[in-house]
Amino acid sequence: MDRLEKALLSDVNLDEVRPKAPGDKNPVDHWSPAVLLERAAYLKKMAKHGDGSASETLKEYPRHCAMLLFRSRDGEAEMHERFADLFLVLAGKAILVTGGAIAGARTITPGETRGTSIEGGARQTLRAGDMAHVPAGTPHQMLVKAEEPFTALVMKVQEVSDL
Repeated sequence: MDRLEKALLSDVNLDEVRPKAPGDKNPVDHWSPAVLLERAAYLKKMAKHGDGSASETLKEYPRHCAMLLFRSRDGEAEMHERFADLFLVLAGKAILVTGGAIAGARTITPGETRGTSIEGGARQTLRAGDMAHVPAGTPHQMLVKAEEPFTALVMKVQEVSDL
């Protein structure tokens, strides 16, 4: 975590996003909308000092992770070979582009491709309360207007082919 991120997040109560204490038998994690939107307010501050986007991993699990995402600009086109993305929109609006081909595709890590845009994809508008599932292997990109920032809870779920 860099110095700016530590400074911005230093006064946020993380009780609801910290790992459970040893001996806690309740396997359920819970983040209220109020806590998520409070965290998103800090991500918005970080995004203003960066490139217009900021995210935070809330918790990692064996085959998935929960993340919080804030965008005030378009995201890169991306495709995950083994992970599906579930987006639950908390605030704002974005255009989700899926399918097609990734322009300027480059491999970031094994199984992860990014690029400048998507050519020939389908577009759909996502608004607060909407949920979208993007299967593994599907190119996707979020397009966001600066005057309409976008906040979402993102679940990255490993797709297992031997089920």
